[in-house]
Amino acid sequence: MITHSAYAVEPWRVRETGLDWDVLAQSESVFALSNGHIGWRGNLDEGEPHGLPGSYLNGVHELHPLPYAEAGYGFPESGQTVIDVTNGKLIRLLVDDEPLDLRYGQLLLHERVLDLRGGLLHRTSEWTSPTGKTVRVRSTRLVSFTRRAVAAIAYDVEALDNEVSLVLQSELVANEQLPTTSGDPRVSAVLKCPLQPEEHSAQDARLSLVHRTTASGLQVAAAADHTVRGPAPTESYAESSDDVARFTVTTSLKPGEVLHLEKFVSYGWSGVRSLPALRDQVEAALAGARSIGWQGLADQQRAFLDDFWSHADVEVDGAPEIQQAVRFALFHVLQAAARAEQRAIPAKGLTGSGYDGHAFWDTEIFVLPLLTFTHPRCVPEALRWRQNTLPAARERARQLGLSGAAFPWRTIEGAECSGYWPAGTAAFHVNADIAHAVVRYLSVTDDVEFERKTGVELLVETARLWHSLGHYDSCGRFHIDGVTGPDEYSAIADDNVYTNLMAQENLRAAADAADRHTEQAAGLGVDEEETAAWREAAKAMAVPYNDAIGIHEQSAGFTGHQRWDFAATGQDDYPLMLHFPYFELYRQQVVKQADLVLAMYLRGDAFAADQKARNFAYYEPLTVRDSSLSACVQAVIAAEVGHLRLAYDYLGEAALMDLGDLEKNTRDGLHIASLAGSWIALVMGFGGMCYREETLCFAPRLPEKLSRLAFSVHVRQRCLRVEVTRAAATYTLVEGEPLQIRHCGQPLTVARGAPETRPVTLPAAVPEPSQPPGRRPGRPTPPR
Repeated sequence: MITHSAYAVEPWRVRETGLDWDVLAQSESVFALSNGHIGWRGNLDEGEPHGLPGSYLNGVHELHPLPYAEAGYGFPESGQTVIDVTNGKLIRLLVDDEPLDLRYGQLLLHERVLDLRGGLLHRTSEWTSPTGKTVRVRSTRLVSFTRRAVAAIAYDVEALDNEVSLVLQSELVANEQLPTTSGDPRVSAVLKCPLQPEEHSAQDARLSLVHRTTASGLQVAAAADHTVRGPAPTESYAESSDDVARFTVTTSLKPGEVLHLEKFVSYGWSGVRSLPALRDQVEAALAGARSIGWQGLADQQRAFLDDFWSHADVEVDGAPEIQQAVRFALFHVLQAAARAEQRAIPAKGLTGSGYDGHAFWDTEIFVLPLLTFTHPRCVPEALRWRQNTLPAARERARQLGLSGAAFPWRTIEGAECSGYWPAGTAAFHVNADIAHAVVRYLSVTDDVEFERKTGVELLVETARLWHSLGHYDSCGRFHIDGVTGPDEYSAIADDNVYTNLMAQENLRAAADAADRHTEQAAGLGVDEEETAAWREAAKAMAVPYNDAIGIHEQSAGFTGHQRWDFAATGQDDYPLMLHFPYFELYRQQVVKQADLVLAMYLRGDAFAADQKARNFAYYEPLTVRDSSLSACVQAVIAAEVGHLRLAYDYLGEAALMDLGDLEKNTRDGLHIASLAGSWIALVMGFGGMCYREETLCFAPRLPEKLSRLAFSVHVRQRCLRVEVTRAAATYTLVEGEPLQIRHCGQPLTVARGAPETRPVTLPAAVPEPSQPPGRRPGRPTPPR
């Protein structure tokens, strides 16, 4: 997208200055608006043409059977798929009985602008109808951060050259027709007519529809109200049926006259509340939106984002395309999480239906670190959602013959909804990923109340799984066998280093938390014998290492496998999972995404510096990056071991994953984890930041393409601003009590009003490792 001629590189906007049908679906993802509860794809106001229509409510899904050629014990039987809920975006326009459809007539001007500072999507079009009448359409759209259930649109039509007769139809529409699905497992299943009508109404300028899903039994309500201003006579009426509620406005405009419509939309859903209660909920939200008005909603949106950007912005000098991309990333991560409020943060956020709207381990490992240091109020909400799903996770563990909880590989409401698949079914590391997010949040915020009410239970139940899943050998080492780590091209492996090291942290953290909160631990049945067993297992954890070649093995025996024949693999054969049987991938040395390298990033304390360099050099030529989760991690470790140019290229891949449509599937929604990864690559990689033993540590280093990097982080009621050039790093305490940090290993205390500047020493240049043929990350495209 960013390389397309219709898109410009700007620091605070994403601007489209032309309409290309070939990237229409991608642009709908890029221009999507959300607040974590409501998601509206960036479809054109008139609804058509579209690539993928999409209106989503976080958690609203339908169930469908998971068929198997041959059933097996423990196979999940029901899948969950996000559904397209009632579309409140639609505003159809007829000019002298000709529908405004940009495929017909003549489009004289088209521009859309996503304003990252204001949280608004602006659109301007000038269109001449087939009958020769020209109008200008301006619209501005928002999904409110401050009012969770509300979205709104301001829509203007102006006659430009002749008097025109207008009919404007503002609609609520359920069960829209969706494009057919494909064979790509990353694309969602298509469920026809998932919403069954319950109630509809239309009165004056107010509309409402209530539906229910058939299998999941969720009620969904949507309501809309309108304000109209236009020349006399301007008339209107409303009507409704099972799946459509419509507010129609008719008028005539002379050249220069404008018809102005403000549309307020509210949503609600529930699996337990009554229809009257749900109806009243959306009506109340609508009344609140009407009372403050369009401008009030826009002002609240700007104030919310002003606060966010004041402590979350990342400034990048020397690479305008990276500057735009990281702000785009921060904005969309915020949109995915801000008002999720004890709901999942899906892999695609609410920007599309890819991956069926499921949440994975992406949330805890890639998204929550960014939020923990920039917008921490979202993090306990995301982890409480995991706590709320513990009953399903405990039941899954019992089904598998294990103790504690086995969190799902992919889910919407908590139950495992991935059909049996070795790379997913055995990916128990999601337990440790959740525990890691808990530990990180507690360490950074010191939120004792959260630890007592939520953290202890999550840590205890995840630790119990590891103790029951692992075993001791005759030498007293603790092994975890038959699992899948982050690399989904290696399944049912023994002693995956990532899994073992993360489980080790999980076991230790659970024992420590139980000691700090004895009453809560006792309520969960934890005693001293159990915590001692966790500590012993953590101490004895096996970490495979190949002494002959001096590297850690991704899993036991991995370095003895046959190497994948990369030379015989064409570029059209990627991603490998769509062109080769998994059996071939599982038994060879080929890595889908950073696995051992991810372990070095998250558990850097378990590796010596020289080990990191050797490990990175070994695994780099094996890693094909068939996952958007890989590049940011490789950027961090590449920067740490001295490959700054390579780290910069990986930063570009992570940051431009969607703006560049690098994986050719942005049409199905944005890659929220990769967006968060651009922040990780900049802050953890080039900022050299890590948080160990409750201390912020920095070892900054900039590649030659960047002349300056500045960012802020929140830690323990303090806000620290960090500014890095190629020569020096300056640390400024913006708020809070004096803070002790470490710069390049040396202790440093920063107090308010007394910035501290220290020199930066760039690492010595070392030979770069190679990548599989044709898989080297590309350089970020220079701005036009």
